[in-house]
Amino acid sequence: MEGLIMKSVGSWYSVKTEHGQVVQARIVGKLRLEDVKTTNPLAVGDKVILDSDVNNDFVIREVKPRINYVVRQSPRKKHNVHLIASNVDLALLIVTMVEPNLKQGFIDRFLMMTEPYNIPVAILFNKSDLYSEDDMVFFNYLKTLYTSIGYEVILVSAEQNLNIDLVRTLIKDKVSLISGQSGVGKTSLLNVIAPDLDLRTGELSDYSGKGQHTTTFAEMHELPGGGYIIDTPGIKALAFNNLEVMDVAHNFREFFILSQDCKFSDCTHRNEPKCAVKEAVNNGEVSELRYNNYLQIIQEIEDQNYWEVHNEI
Repeated sequence: MEGLIMKSVGSWYSVKTEHGQVVQARIVGKLRLEDVKTTNPLAVGDKVILDSDVNNDFVIREVKPRINYVVRQSPRKKHNVHLIASNVDLALLIVTMVEPNLKQGFIDRFLMMTEPYNIPVAILFNKSDLYSEDDMVFFNYLKTLYTSIGYEVILVSAEQNLNIDLVRTLIKDKVSLISGQSGVGKTSLLNVIAPDLDLRTGELSDYSGKGQHTTTFAEMHELPGGGYIIDTPGIKALAFNNLEVMDVAHNFREFFILSQDCKFSDCTHRNEPKCAVKEAVNNGEVSELRYNNYLQIIQEIEDQNYWEVHNEI
């Protein structure tokens, strides 16, 4: 019997069967998974094959091939990744200009989670009812920037129902992952988009102790109008030393296109001569903001890897 993982709690998974029933199941034996070092074997969105054991409990015997998946660096095993969700049709990134103030670099960091796996992203700027004139000027700049490289950008307000119908149309009949930093109004927005879900604000948390990210719990909800939404906890920060520098270079999509004209095939777009990306930045054809975010990410990756190597010696 086939099923869809809706939620995981410890070693048990809530699975919606092909007959529409939600059952609790656990993994039996060692599952054959894709060649990716994950700290968890299954995630919300995985399609699985169910069976029953001698006690008539449901067990997961097999995971069907994934179309894609969303991962982030594991907090405990830095070169492994934690599987957040799989088989995602669309990712919704919720940000806001105010309360809390926008950390623009976070947008590009989030795109590094989705771009390697060809997952379309819509960036929703929430709390628009609180924006000043200056906020709107910066929003319009960012909208022009990200739409020019192929991402959808929508101004929304959970308070005023602005563009909520547009978002509902966007996610209809899709498996959509919704994410954002803590405080951006993600759950409130989701409750306006799909009131029947009646999610509690602040219900999920991925922080403990001094704020160190420890684990990520995601839950899939069926939408009344068709499709599913995967709700994730608020994200505090994103790190990528599970990646290499060229992974980042290849997944800043406008850089990758321009890199065909770089002198060196392994150009990192920093100090190399005849770099098409740097030339485009200097000419104003590529956003200096995006370029600076790119430089910061790859510098962090090199610094963390250098620290680890020299502490192992």
